[in-house]
Order: sequence, then structure tokens, then C-alpha cells
Amino acid sequence: MTEQRDYSLLRHNTFGIEARCRRFIEYASVEEAQEVARRLKDLSEPLLLIGGGSNLLLTADFQGTVVHSAIKGHKVETLADGSVLLRVGSGEVWDDVVALCVARGWHGAENLSLIPGEVGASAVQNIGAYGAEAASIIYKVEAVSLEDGRVCEFTAADCQYGYRQSRFKHEWKNRFLITHVTYCLTETYRPLLDYGNIRAELERRGISEPTAEQVREVIIGIRREKLPDPEVEGNAGSFFMNPVVGREQFEHLLADYPQMPHYFVDVTHEKIPAGWLIDQCGWKGRTLGRAGVHDRQALVLVNRGGAKGEDIVRLSDAIRRDVKKRFDIDIYPEVNVI
Repeated sequence: MTEQRDYSLLRHNTFGIEARCRRFIEYASVEEAQEVARRLKDLSEPLLLIGGGSNLLLTADFQGTVVHSAIKGHKVETLADGSVLLRVGSGEVWDDVVALCVARGWHGAENLSLIPGEVGASAVQNIGAYGAEAASIIYKVEAVSLEDGRVCEFTAADCQYGYRQSRFKHEWKNRFLITHVTYCLTETYRPLLDYGNIRAELERRGISEPTAEQVREVIIGIRREKLPDPEVEGNAGSFFMNPVVGREQFEHLLADYPQMPHYFVDVTHEKIPAGWLIDQCGWKGRTLGRAGVHDRQALVLVNRGGAKGEDIVRLSDAIRRDVKKRFDIDIYPEVNVI
């Protein structure tokens, strides 16, 4: 376990914003997580649990303790029905796990390729892309209670996953240190191709019956073309969640905007891409101070160089006002604003 004071969080946030915390603690085992729980038992200052920082916007120095998992490694168990349980340390890089699954012929994670961040965050955020969500493959989550150091296990049902939501983001916030996540994969491949332009890109490549490897390659290519590299231009990927609207409002909007993209949620709700709404308001490629909107994907806010967290927030607020004014739809940040 490591503990440092007055610690820079620059390398712990993909927006590339300089901010410091009063204390930084990193644990690399269940036992170390239990030791962290003991040290924090009577903590009176603020607490922030982070992963890879790819879903984090720091607006000031953090006047408290930041905790990060460095637990690595994985274990595999094959069940009688042929499915595979993959238990992974919460500090592993998420896309490394997807690459492992695809290489071994374990299916279910391939559409989540190249999503930045770490394994622990997948269980908190319920990461998702291209028609898939982490919740669909999460089998269980292991964590240490900060209240008493107990080792706890939660099923996916216990976590009450929703669209970019879980109990870890709400009533369980700052109550558990996640140590491992177990995913249930299948050796039977059932490709999900109808979200975004996956199928169109496969057809362009002349692929009619794609393998998981080919789907992963296509998704990586699409993401790299649409999304900026945080090493070049700081960002946190998709900044806003896609809004879900009622059927009546959706039908009124569709009458005014027949080309509006949308995705069925249930008989009374439809999901509308936030990026499309933002683009319609003319924000794609625009800059406000040192913060801007990516020129190829309006859902992504970027650090043009030297931006502070408050610059990103000011841009976000301006975009939200315009979307509300034009479409009467509220959009909300997906990132954790601190």
C-alpha cells in the first residue's frame, strides 16, 4: 500500500487537468484494502474513490483523501454449461480485459472495446457502447466495506444496474472499495451489429459473418476515428448521457425532425443521442475559452490546452442551456464532476 501527501492528480484524469489532493492512497490487495478501511474509519475529510480517471472532471484541488485500486491479475473458471467466469482485479485496464476475452474466444465484451478506464469502474458506472453494457456480463462484484473492513460480494441484481447507473453511484457511494469483478462470458458467439455503424463498416470491408475479432477491430477503428486521443487532446470520452424521453414528446420531435436518430427503450420511452442534439444546436467543433467540442463527435468535450475544470463546466452549461431551449430536453453529464 502506498500513501502520499499533497499529491498531483494530473496523471489520474484523462482531461489532463492539474489538481492536487491532500492525501492519496493506493491498495494492491484485499488485505491492503482492509487496511485502508481501518485508516479511513474515522475520516472527517472528503473522500474520492477513483479508477483510471477517464470519467472524472476536477474543478479544483481536492481537500481530502483520494483512493485508487492497483489490484491486478485474473482467474478463470469454466462452468458445466460452457460459460466462463473471469475474475479480474479492479485495477486492471478495461480494454486489456476485452482483448483477453476476444483472444481466448470468450464472448460478450467485444462491443465494449476501447472504452477507457479500469475494471473497478466498469462495475460502478455500468459502462456501455454499441448496444452492450457491462451489466449484461457482470456476475459478481467483490468489495471491502469502509465501515468495518468486511469482504462483501454482490450479484449484478444486488447492484441494481441501469443506464450508466448502479448503487455504487448512489446509496453505496464511498461505502466500498471494489477489489475484484467477475464477468460471465460465453463460448457461443452472438454478435451485436445493429448499433451505430458497425454493420455498415463490416459491409464496407466485405464481411458478412464477422468474428468477434473483426467486430472488435471495427469498433476500435470507429472509436479512434470519432474520438480524440486523451494524450493529444484531453477529454473524458462521452461527456453527456443520452436522454430518454416519453413517447409523446418523442413523436412531436420526430414530426419536426424526421431524420432524428433514436433507439427504442420500451413502449413508452425512446432514447435520443445527445451528440445529435448538441450538433443540431451548432456546437460541434466550437470553442469556448480553452474548452471545446470535438469536431467529429459533439458528445465529447475537450481540453484545447491549459483548460481548467471550470472552463469545461462553463462549456457544458452553455450546451445544456441551448439543448433545453431548442428541444425542451435536459441532458446530464456522464462524467463525475468534482
